[in-house]
Amino acid sequence: MGEQPIFSTRAHVFQIDPNTKKNWVPTSKHAVTVSYFYDSTRNVYRIISLDGSKAIINSTITPNMTFTKTSQKFGQWADSRANTVYGLGFSSEHHLSKFAEKFQEFKEAARLAKEKSQEKMELTSTPSQESAGGDLQSPLTPESINGTDDERTPDVTQNAEPRAEPAQNALPFSHSTAISKHWEAELAALKGNNAKLTAALLESTANVKQWKQQLAAYQEEAERLHKRVTELECVSSQANAVHTHKTELNQTIQELEETLKVKEEEIERLKQEIDNARELQEQRDSLSQKLQEVEIRNKDLEGQLSDLEQRLEKSQNEQEAFRNNLKTLLEILDGKIFELTELRDNLAKLLECS
Repeated sequence: MGEQPIFSTRAHVFQIDPNTKKNWVPTSKHAVTVSYFYDSTRNVYRIISLDGSKAIINSTITPNMTFTKTSQKFGQWADSRANTVYGLGFSSEHHLSKFAEKFQEFKEAARLAKEKSQEKMELTSTPSQESAGGDLQSPLTPESINGTDDERTPDVTQNAEPRAEPAQNALPFSHSTAISKHWEAELAALKGNNAKLTAALLESTANVKQWKQQLAAYQEEAERLHKRVTELECVSSQANAVHTHKTELNQTIQELEETLKVKEEEIERLKQEIDNARELQEQRDSLSQKLQEVEIRNKDLEGQLSDLEQRLEKSQNEQEAFRNNLKTLLEILDGKIFELTELRDNLAKLLECS
């Protein structure tokens, strides 16, 4: 490719309102890439910016362009070819200064390239102009235009003498008369050509005057346009504060939109947390209900346990009383057995004695 990017930055792009010529119209919703391109085939520098597939800046840098800093973060330049004024809002003063430096650098390079191309055109056109001038000056010299017949007659005689000299002694007088008439006819033809050349010179002079008048008119028109551009630049300079304020407001709006977006995300997060809290609350209520049921059941079990303890205690008391009764019975039985033993012994002794 003949065109390559040589410097790029990011900025918010604006154009002057074509109707009011006072207000800025944003051409990009967000900051986009703005690049300097160099076309090596045509030796030109351009500023190009794309918003998606749409070219929002396509400006060729010329030596008469000027990049103006209207604030710490905003700059502008006028493009007469595009019939508009471009504005760029940067994120910092450093980016603006860097872009302005590159603009001045490439503007100077464009000026040098233009001067070199003009020198080449002059060098190529000078030989053809000199040759054309030499061809025109020969028939349009002051001698050929303003000279009299007497002044031109010797020239004709001198030109005729070399050709007539070899035959002067050999030809008769009548033949020399015919030659004289021939030269008179040629002289008349030369006079006619001289008159035509004079008319052509006068016509050329009139054309030159007309061209000078047209050139003067073009210069006046260019001066008027230059004054108009100066007036527009003055108006633009007066509206710079408003433009800067509007740019700052746009940036503030963008910041607020970003903040609003963050808040909306936070709200969504809080909504999710609320939903989670509701679910946790429902789980808590369910667990509380279950806990109440467990407590009620626990109370029932405690009542049953107390009843069982009472019954156990009663049973233990009954067992203790039964044991006591058994002990008493055992003691009585032991006494009875002892008495029976004594009675047996006595009976045995009685048997033995009898």
